[in-house]
Amino acid sequence: MLKVWGRLNSLNVQKAMFAILEAGVPHERANAGMEHGVVQTDEYKAMNPNSVVPTIVDDGFVLWESNVIVRYISAKHAPGVLWPVDPKERADSDRWMDWQQTTFNPPLTTTFWDRVRSPGKTPADQLAQARQRLDKAIAILDAAFARREWMGGKAFNMADCVIAPGVHRFLNLPGERAAAPNIERYYKQLMQRPVAQQLLTLPLT
Repeated sequence: MLKVWGRLNSLNVQKAMFAILEAGVPHERANAGMEHGVVQTDEYKAMNPNSVVPTIVDDGFVLWESNVIVRYISAKHAPGVLWPVDPKERADSDRWMDWQQTTFNPPLTTTFWDRVRSPGKTPADQLAQARQRLDKAIAILDAAFARREWMGGKAFNMADCVIAPGVHRFLNLPGERAAAPNIERYYKQLMQRPVAQQLLTLPLT
């Protein structure tokens, strides 16, 4: 059975769990990271030398990096559903998955830590830069959702597994945020999915 290490309040673990649950993969999950510890143990580092979550083990195959896990689960368990079989459709989804990691997530993480996990500890200049970058990323994402129903296009796919937790975090951050009516429309339909109701109803911590 697939084994997953990671706490459910982690955005990256949520991404992996989205794919696992949407694909209906039998699995067991062990809490790891932050208050749960585990990730600094020798046993865990032997699986994942980065000491972060998530990590999965599938029939002896060890894999880390959340977006790679999403791709692996989607390709193995949900081809034609989560995993686009058309090369152009797959490349489009890959583009947004990579964009999430490189453009959307960094300023979102800085803002999240300042407003939720460690208020007042981020230097003002770093916060200002993060806010500017986040506003720009949100404008790009909101414009994309003006043209498509799902991140994957006409249907929910692996790109949505990756984008959804970040959208949830952005829309539920305390404090001011950029207007994003198309993202809000997307989030409303996203939260009708049973997996989203299972994963995205925990408080931000």
